[in-house]
Amino acid sequence: MIGRELALLATVQRTIACPGAVSAARGLSHFGEHALGWLALGALGALTDRRRRRDWLVSAAAVAAAHGASIAIKRVVRRHRPNDPAVQVLVGTPSRLSFPSSHAASTTAAAVLYGGLLRRPLIPVLVPPMLVSRLVLGVHYPTDVLVGAALGAVLGAGVRRELARRRPGMHTRSGRGPR
Repeated sequence: MIGRELALLATVQRTIACPGAVSAARGLSHFGEHALGWLALGALGALTDRRRRRDWLVSAAAVAAAHGASIAIKRVVRRHRPNDPAVQVLVGTPSRLSFPSSHAASTTAAAVLYGGLLRRPLIPVLVPPMLVSRLVLGVHYPTDVLVGAALGAVLGAGVRRELARRRPGMHTRSGRGPR
């Protein structure tokens, strides 16, 4: 399995990792580090949307929880980041552990939750670029980003449903109201 993932990772880098893509991927990496960019956006939502301040704070806390859960899983699984001559590591990382991607978990949780609050379909806009950026930078295997995204989606959807149950105006699907 690792061999196939390394081959796919090397192919992604050869195909996509031009200077502009690497620069954009590094920007996403820095924004998503420790979920700080997503937490800042949640705080901004809480400051500007007084009517739903609590929902924004709960959503930001869930983004932090997605990040924390991914870190906890990393420490249990202990899968090391890609290390192969065919893959270039193009950004620094806070640890050598890879599975699951914390960037993918927090980004997906933010897209699910903030998308509901903004009534905008943020998942297709935010999640694919972050997932691909982790591959372009050579710091995750494909399954790392997929499982990280799944973790963030499950956690985000659960919190979003709870918020919608408490406040009927909260949308339960990206960009759509309750059905």
